[in-house]
Amino acid sequence: MDLTLPQRLQQSVQGSFHKTALLQKRVRELIRGASPLIETRETNPIKIAFLEMERGLIELIPDEESSAPPSL
Repeated sequence: MDLTLPQRLQQSVQGSFHKTALLQKRVRELIRGASPLIETRETNPIKIAFLEMERGLIELIPDEESSAPPSL
């Protein structure tokens, strides 16, 4: 029996904030026009981002703004 996308997402993420943040960031990039890292006919950015994550093609890198030390 094949799992649905929500079931696959739930199994993969399992409450992991890191993976959830990774998916959210990549979905935003795709919505803003970034090209998929895989060849697919899929148009749903959530599905594309999940497929990229499953294949290990994306990783979470802190934004430059959020990684800068706070200025006093």
